[in-house]
Amino acid sequence: MLTILIIIVALALLFDFINGFHDTANAIATSISTRALSPRFAVMMAAVLNFIGAVFSSEVAKTVGGKVANPATIDNGMHIVIAALLSAIIWNLVTWYFGIPSSSSHTLIGSLAGSVIAGAGVSSVNWSGFKEIVLILVLSPIVAFATGFIVMWIIKRIILATGNQSRTKMNRVFRSLQVVSAALLSFSHGGNDAQKAMGIIVFALVAMQYQTELDVPLWVKFAAATAMGLGTSIGGWRIIKTMSKKLIKIEPINGFASDLNSSIVIQVSTHMGMPLSTTHVITSSIIGTGSVLRFYDVKWATVTRMILTWIITIPISIALAYVIYKIIFMFAS
Repeated sequence: MLTILIIIVALALLFDFINGFHDTANAIATSISTRALSPRFAVMMAAVLNFIGAVFSSEVAKTVGGKVANPATIDNGMHIVIAALLSAIIWNLVTWYFGIPSSSSHTLIGSLAGSVIAGAGVSSVNWSGFKEIVLILVLSPIVAFATGFIVMWIIKRIILATGNQSRTKMNRVFRSLQVVSAALLSFSHGGNDAQKAMGIIVFALVAMQYQTELDVPLWVKFAAATAMGLGTSIGGWRIIKTMSKKLIKIEPINGFASDLNSSIVIQVSTHMGMPLSTTHVITSSIIGTGSVLRFYDVKWATVTRMILTWIITIPISIALAYVIYKIIFMFAS
């Protein structure tokens, strides 16, 4: 049992590590694109702030650990968790390889549901909790697009009201502000995303009867935060290229507005204890703010490809985790 638990923790931390260089690229893509921060400094700053954000709270971890299924009432919990983590890791690596900003949240939630169905049956999934999580995942990019549009529109109105300013001066001001907004976004990202790995570890601890409550032990917090911080330090240059160049030309003004808006949306969701896709939120914010400046310059073909990936991630993850569980169970028995 202890050996299996160690394997589960290792897989969860590997997922968090991959999440670090897969998703954290989103948090610093705009500041790198506008040269507000150098790539090396941006990555290291994000790594530190992701670590700090990850140990800040645990409500999202409790949601991930208990809302999809009750780990205390299902059998084969250890096999279920292993299958879910393997599925999530595989999908994250596939989308990273092709430079597609997919959602680690979508794939983890979908994978957990698929492995629970395979190992304990459809009735073992808490469908009301699952639907609630998926609803937040679906609505958050729509909200981020709308609020990003509004934030950028307000900033543009303020600039126009203060009179004509030189483009060079405005860029210099907003590049400085981007340092603050990128730092806030990195902290917010760690506070939501790292908790997903914490939640899956807690799920395993309860399922294997190492604890009875969904409280997150301190060692789990620090382990997940460290894994995400290390992953962030590697950088996710494929994703950064997509976010900074293939959606719309990012200027300091809409880079700042995107980061600020994303931080607000993520922080609200974290305080509600709900996991969301930081990828979806940040991408939608970039599109929303960019639409105010140059709607027709948005590369809608890239946006369409990303949306398609978002749509298929959950069903693919459910199917992939189901198959992986069956393979594991076959060899285990």
